[in-house]
Amino acid sequence: MTDLSAVDTSLILISILVFTSAGVVKGLVGFGLPTICLGLMTVFVGVEKAMVLILWPTFLTNLWQALSGEHLKALFARLWPFLFAAVATLAAGTFVLTQIAEGAADLILGALMVAYAVSMLRGVVFYIPKTRIVPVGIAAGLLNGVFSGLTGSYSVPGVMYLQALGLQRDELIQAMGLLFLFSTVALAASLGSFGLMGGREALASLALVGPALSGVWVGQWARQRASENTFRRLILSAILLLGLYLIPLGLWRLW
Repeated sequence: MTDLSAVDTSLILISILVFTSAGVVKGLVGFGLPTICLGLMTVFVGVEKAMVLILWPTFLTNLWQALSGEHLKALFARLWPFLFAAVATLAAGTFVLTQIAEGAADLILGALMVAYAVSMLRGVVFYIPKTRIVPVGIAAGLLNGVFSGLTGSYSVPGVMYLQALGLQRDELIQAMGLLFLFSTVALAASLGSFGLMGGREALASLALVGPALSGVWVGQWARQRASENTFRRLILSAILLLGLYLIPLGLWRLW
């Protein structure tokens, strides 16, 4: 007979370790918490329950990130078409999640992240002309919303778009916080509307806020000691590693 208490204790310890580690990554480069947590926790609880578990830690760490800085008003005025577009299609992504083979979205997302990071690390520069910023932002936001609903990751192609705007380190971190905050709220509403918001998982999600925030604090401490160029390479390296992580994860889920 399986010892359920031992299983529960092991799952609690694993969850704390996963969310603390993902928090460190988020504090360091500004993103990665939902992608890492969702990918690892899916192994233990399944993708739908894992998407509920990430909600409270993601929401509160993103709220902290979005409000920490001096650029909130200027960034929102500049980015609101992109932000609202990212929210508009998230429910569609969640619906598709319930219809397609598990793992397909991870493969696509991982391949996009690897292709982008490799090209940028090799010196390719993406630039958006001022006259195209709004239409490109709306297109990027709509696609970002679909991927957010599908995978619980809010990074692609949103982070790529924000990087192409040439934002400085603190501006980029705060802009990513805004994108992730809006997306988290929309994902919670979408999961609830599709009946995927379990009560027990929601409480567990709230309990995991502490480990996640502790990790974020450690990551922020390290980030403040990095130069702008080092920070840029850290972001690209994180995107590359997350992409390389998602591809085999997607294959594993498909099989």
